[in-house]
Amino acid sequence: MKLSISTLLMAAASMSLVACGGKGCSKTAEGQDAQEQNAPEAVASEQAEQKNEVVVLFDGTSTDGWRGYNKENLPGKWVIEDGALKILGGGGGEAQGKDGGDIIYAAQKFKNFKLTFEYKVARGSNSGVFFYAKELPGDPIYISSPEYQVLDNEVHPDAKLGVDGNRMSASLYDMLPAKPQNAKPAGEWNTGAIMVYKGTVVHYQNDVPVVEYHLWTPEWDAMINKSKFAQGNPNWPNSYELLTSKLGKNDAGELEGGYIGLQDHGDDVWFRNIKVEILD
Repeated sequence: MKLSISTLLMAAASMSLVACGGKGCSKTAEGQDAQEQNAPEAVASEQAEQKNEVVVLFDGTSTDGWRGYNKENLPGKWVIEDGALKILGGGGGEAQGKDGGDIIYAAQKFKNFKLTFEYKVARGSNSGVFFYAKELPGDPIYISSPEYQVLDNEVHPDAKLGVDGNRMSASLYDMLPAKPQNAKPAGEWNTGAIMVYKGTVVHYQNDVPVVEYHLWTPEWDAMINKSKFAQGNPNWPNSYELLTSKLGKNDAGELEGGYIGLQDHGDDVWFRNIKVEILD
């Protein structure tokens, strides 16, 4: 069954009502629920049990867990600058050689999760965020992984390519446009998020849901077939299968999730406060 954004919001509201005994929670002058004041220890215990695990992928000081895609170490062009993970653009597009290239958080794979992050682009810059990525020797990361586009919409030509703006910031690259398009200009920080739950995926940009899609459905397969990763593409003959029936799955067809990755497109881009909330 497909889960729409409205369905998820209604479910969250219902859970809130249940926690308040089916009635609106009364608030004290301090802004706490009356229930919490009456039994603070019980409420704190319940909240701790319900809280999902959060994995910090980048805290502003360490690149532990990160390495290059199909590499043993973190490429030298990925550096920490003012609490952000920055790719030093060389102006050569994706051809960054041994000191550059895409990176993955290799310490853990994720299945059902909400990834949150902040990003900033320099003028004319291009990058992306990947999930469910596989490491495939000889093949780029983007043929096995959906991409949350990161872009300077005002200058980079990708903003005017594709269909209906589906290569603009926060879009599902080359497939679905982010609407509304609310990216901030180059040089300003944006917030981004990707929620993946049992096949439903939502992209957020600056706290607004801008894209929704559903993996492993006929609609998803058809969408891949209309993109640059379509069946029969001689450049990436395996891309269609990797992005449809094999997406996030092992050889036995079981869901195992995949890696989260960041793209080096040859431009200056910054990421910070990268976290994953586990929804399994």
